[in-house]
Amino acid sequence: MKMRLSLRLFISYAAIAVVGGMVAYLTISLLAPRLFEDRLGMMMDSEGTGMSMGAMDATSVRSAFLSALTTSLIVGVLASVIAAGFVAAAVTGRLLRPLNAVRAATKLIAAGKYGGRVPVPSEPELAALATDVNTLAQALADTESRRTRLLGEVAHEMRTPLTVLDGYVEGLIDGVFTASPDTFASLSEELRRLHRLSDDLSSLSRAQEQRLDLHPVDADLADLARRTANRLAPQFEDSGVTLTLNVATPLPVHVDPDRITQVLTNLFGNALLATPAGGAVTITTHGADGRGEVVVIDTGVGLAEEDTDRVFERFYRVPGQARRSAGSGIGLTIAREIARAHGGDVTASSGGTGQGARFAVVVPLRAGARSG
Repeated sequence: MKMRLSLRLFISYAAIAVVGGMVAYLTISLLAPRLFEDRLGMMMDSEGTGMSMGAMDATSVRSAFLSALTTSLIVGVLASVIAAGFVAAAVTGRLLRPLNAVRAATKLIAAGKYGGRVPVPSEPELAALATDVNTLAQALADTESRRTRLLGEVAHEMRTPLTVLDGYVEGLIDGVFTASPDTFASLSEELRRLHRLSDDLSSLSRAQEQRLDLHPVDADLADLARRTANRLAPQFEDSGVTLTLNVATPLPVHVDPDRITQVLTNLFGNALLATPAGGAVTITTHGADGRGEVVVIDTGVGLAEEDTDRVFERFYRVPGQARRSAGSGIGLTIAREIARAHGGDVTASSGGTGQGARFAVVVPLRAGARSG
């Protein structure tokens, strides 16, 4: 069983006091009798060699005793202080070693070096401190890694539209392309893609830093799902994908309708992109255990087991999915962060590649309300 730091300190102080007391006692017990005998001998010699112990008066004996005791006490106290100092130095050094290790690690962290780790000592309090510092270092290392990866991903995502724009502009300058509406439409499309990427990155940054500007009001999650589906219905019809709605039961929630609509639009749009013509997308809502849920099931390309969590990573695209039709690549990341900002979540599951996918957004039902 590991000893607590408070008990360890108490025992250390007690040990120092005991060592000091023992040294003082041993010093006095060994030194005082000899000094007393020496003082008596000196007195007897000064009074004459024939003087006996009994002939000495009480004052002389008392004086010899006090002199011996005083000298013994001075020497004993000095010896106990020196001994206690050595013990205190050893105990303090042992306790300070893990604190010095923590201090060294924090200096490395402040310098941007997150690879160092603090050895975990045996004392529970110091062990907890060392563990917290190690956890902090790992978290900062992960954050730095994500930041570096994000910069690379953003640069990669921007490279394609910028290259296209650069090619069109050079073509216009060289006369390869004519300044026709089709050319400007292509330029506008790439500019819109850059603008959408910029907006998505801004939303993602605010979401992950918990700075989303939410304006929650009482709303009906089922109604939000119905409205979003009806707005996207023409796109499903144009793509030849059957859209089925099962959203009859009201789901009273307290959410930001615009943000939740953004989540639903992303999920419905992704289902449409993943489902070929002739397929189907089913949207169902239900409430249970204090939560409202919107489930989107498609008969599209499906997800491999390892992709069910990775689809929520920034810029991750399912293998085989058309790159240009997949948006900025961070829509699902933003959708999950928005749902979590409302106290909910977005999850994904699939039976495997080619077997469709199931996406679900969950948010808490309004306190004191019933789902119908």
